Amino acid sequence: MANLKEVRNRIASVSSTQQITKAMKMVSAAKLKRATNAIVQLRPYANKLNELLTNLSASLEDGASPYLQQREPVRVLVVVVSSNRGLAGAFNTNVIKTANNLIAEKYSEQLRAGNVSIVAIGKKSQEFFQRRKFNVIGNNNDLYLDLNFINASKITDAIMQGFINGDYDRVELVYNHFRNAAVQFQVAEQLLPVPTPEVKPKEAPKKGEVMQVQVDYILEPSQEEIVEQLIPKNIKIQLYRAVLDSNASEHGARMTAMDKATENAGDLLKALKLSYNQARQAAITTELTEIVSGAAALGG
Repeated sequence: MANLKEVRNRIASVSSTQQITKAMKMVSAAKLKRATNAIVQLRPYANKLNELLTNLSASLEDGASPYLQQREPVRVLVVVVSSNRGLAGAFNTNVIKTANNLIAEKYSEQLRAGNVSIVAIGKKSQEFFQRRKFNVIGNNNDLYLDLNFINASKITDAIMQGFINGDYDRVELVYNHFRNAAVQFQVAEQLLPVPTPEVKPKEAPKKGEVMQVQVDYILEPSQEEIVEQLIPKNIKIQLYRAVLDSNASEHGARMTAMDKATENAGDLLKALKLSYNQARQAAITTELTEIVSGAAALGG
């Protein structure tokens, strides 16, 4: 009977867990819908603005904008976008691993010299790098409580000011790019100085290829004045896009993880119920055997 009681308790515990994971999956699905709408609406604008500035910056003279100034990366800042909560599979682990690989492969000398700093957006990345004694600047975990462009821009303003002041020579951005609920992949890209395209000699297109033509824009009042206004805005948009991407990826990863947990709980429940029935049948058989044996003994 003790065995039956233990199995019953385990069945109740797993059943309760299954209900919780189902509820968490539904909550994540609702949040995912809103997060997906936000990134899908912003992404075309962000991509087009970035493309326009990339074309324009290729023809700008050195010093046209402080954010285009190329310097030897002596001091490096890595912006790592994670989440505040877990239970999202390998979501946080993957983005932190990508950031570590980036630092180890590109900035190992700066790391040994103590010149690598971290801006963590999300409690998970903040706690990870603080435990490993990195120079973690600020606390941005409250951004997800009210995620909007104005609040994200406050973080970007501090980063841009640090670059202009010479506190950082290079700023890298690491985040999860959202493709769909089941697929997110990690991206590491340079935020500052703003990357400029490499000028390559024109080549004749191969058979079947479409020749890429650089767009020539007509600008008023002048290219320099427009770029001066658009580059800071574009930097803010790119970081905001990365945070929205990461937010949608988090809810997609959590929904997938909770769906898998619910499925695993269902499989475990089936196994436990089978064990319970087997134990119950064995207990009944034992009791019947004892009754028959006792009756036979009395009859004898």
